[in-house]
Amino acid sequence: MSSEPPTKQDFLIDNPWQLLRRYTDARIGLGRSGVSLPTDAHLSFQLAHARARDAVHIPLDNDQLEKAIRGFSPVDIWSLKSRASDRAAYLQRPDLGRLLSLESEQFLRQHSLTEGFDIAVVIADGLSSTAVQNHAPPMLEHLLSAVAPLDYRCAPICLVVQGRVAVGDPIGELLNARLLVMMIGERPGLSSPDSLGIYFTWQPQSGKTDAQRNCISNIRHEGLSYEEATHKLMYLMQEADRRQLSGVYLKDETDAGEASLPGQKKTGNLLINNHKD
Repeated sequence: MSSEPPTKQDFLIDNPWQLLRRYTDARIGLGRSGVSLPTDAHLSFQLAHARARDAVHIPLDNDQLEKAIRGFSPVDIWSLKSRASDRAAYLQRPDLGRLLSLESEQFLRQHSLTEGFDIAVVIADGLSSTAVQNHAPPMLEHLLSAVAPLDYRCAPICLVVQGRVAVGDPIGELLNARLLVMMIGERPGLSSPDSLGIYFTWQPQSGKTDAQRNCISNIRHEGLSYEEATHKLMYLMQEADRRQLSGVYLKDETDAGEASLPGQKKTGNLLINNHKD
């Protein structure tokens, strides 16, 4: 009989699914100790939960965000607010986060141009300030580089505090923008507290529904890259201009081998017959 004291490994019961954990952040194959989770897995869950809560509640550092954007963007930056007075109101009253504050609305009316803009970019904290702080500047830099050859007239970048997705519509409408790109922090998950989302709308107007928007989700280092997101967004923008619509009637076909931007070669998909008989 061994005199060595037992280690924690002696009490753990392995799970055959553990080998698959190298391919996903999902909590699979955690093993067990008796009828309970192993201590390491339990502590990891608590840490992930704390990070998700922090992503929701930590205020967006607007000054730092503006500084990062000014490092590469020639476009002006405007700071706006929704009608949610604070974070508690934002979380308890989603409707207030969809509306511009009266001061912000008045500001846009005073600074709007009759001729309008081709594209308006709005960045809101949403439900993850962490996502916006980390990923909005590099995502914006990729977008501005992609639209530069198109000679789009870009509206000033609008930063919205306590904003939800729909707050972009009145901004785009007041700016008389043809295309609206809304970058926002997505609801954090236990494996993705810093996921950035992009909502795209053709001819934004107050009252538009989610069915009239296109969404590009999970933009982060472990998810969709800035390059991939930019490629999808540019396809949607150019197709929206051509077909004069966005939303459920405008499909993202960049993964199906059906779409390519000017100068890019189409890539095939073995499940789709791209050849006409």
